[in-house]
Amino acid sequence: MAPLFTSHAALVVIDMLNDYFDRLPVLAAERTRLVTSINALSSGFRQMSQPVIWVRQEFKADLSDAFLDMRRRNIRVTIEGTHGAQLLPELERAECDAVVVKKRYSAFYNTNLEEILARVEPAALVLAGINTHACIRTAAIDAYQRDYDVILASECIASYDPVWHEETLRYVDGRIARVMPNGLILALLAT
Repeated sequence: MAPLFTSHAALVVIDMLNDYFDRLPVLAAERTRLVTSINALSSGFRQMSQPVIWVRQEFKADLSDAFLDMRRRNIRVTIEGTHGAQLLPELERAECDAVVVKKRYSAFYNTNLEEILARVEPAALVLAGINTHACIRTAAIDAYQRDYDVILASECIASYDPVWHEETLRYVDGRIARVMPNGLILALLAT
């Protein structure tokens, strides 16, 4: 298998938002583990002068910019200006980190993520966050279609649906992405 990346990658952390962890018991149970792993990985990236990008979803209170299904069913989650739309407070962020606001599953769809990536020019994208079967998967596919080497940080991702989490990992690993633990990702980045 070809080398992953030589010297430059970006860490993209997706949807680690209060609403999801406050409302979904499966994710609430994973909160401490995910935060600890993401903090360790993001710290390692910063120590190697690699960019960290936080992606968070938010919608207007009237849902005019929300998913079609959300509008149809009047689902109110991650509403602009609310506590629920904010990143978990225990995540360790730095002033140099970028923040992207998204309106759909993929972090690429109608966001400024591509502009940020054009500035930092990573060879690979390492994805972390939730939900593996939806937002992580679509971001991975969109990154792959843009010719990035895509890595899913296995210790830093989860889903409210564990069955689809595992199915997604099985589907993408070795095809559009590689699934790896933090230690291996940081070791490869350091070479």
